Amino acid sequence: MPKPFLMLTSRDDEVVAADELEALPRIGGLEPGEFVRVRLEREPFPDIDASQWSGVILCGSPFDAGAPEDAKSPLQREVETGLSRFYDMALEEGMPYLGICYGLGTLTRHLGGELDTDHAEEISAPELRLTEAGRNDLLLEGVPEVFHGYVGHHEAASEIAPGATLLVTTSATPIQMVRVGERAWATQFHPELDLAGILVRIEEYADRGYYPPEERSRIEAGVRAVDVTPAHMVLRNFVRRFRRV
Repeated sequence: MPKPFLMLTSRDDEVVAADELEALPRIGGLEPGEFVRVRLEREPFPDIDASQWSGVILCGSPFDAGAPEDAKSPLQREVETGLSRFYDMALEEGMPYLGICYGLGTLTRHLGGELDTDHAEEISAPELRLTEAGRNDLLLEGVPEVFHGYVGHHEAASEIAPGATLLVTTSATPIQMVRVGERAWATQFHPELDLAGILVRIEEYADRGYYPPEERSRIEAGVRAVDVTPAHMVLRNFVRRFRRV
């Protein structure tokens, strides 16, 4: 049997959490038994032994990693203390890691980079573009030069963190995907989201600042108008490259 992937989540919305649990393995090509989910909003941060896992996937979160420390809840601070320990271990030992949205924010902060709200994006599917480094990256194999992916976030990295390489960019939010070392990646866009999943979030996040509620029909039309399947290759490539027996 392959060693499982560890899926770290912190969703307190049960509808979104259930959708994420169904969609990420399906889109990533993970079979039952090939992944274990730990809900960080409910469970202590796990003691992660790199030898026991194929890799770690950190999903999006209601937490804003760039918020002032005194504005974060005790739970968020506890989660991010655990993530800081994990990043130290993973980057030193070369443990495969894919961070999504919150996974980019926390990794950026850990590396000494900055986040701001100037590059926030409403729920949408912007045009994404590979950089020169992205054209030759393992996780972007098969991804076209220009593609679309779903986004929706209150904050974003304002500059490349020390030690990170930019792989995917856009004009509005320039840092959309980075690599750190040879086995750690993070995206601002969501490679685990399909149309059904983004429609769930449009419904659930109507009053959470991810888009103007009065613009819902425009938001829905925008996400329906594009094909985001090339973005799924990032997640599928991660699983395919690092699945271990």
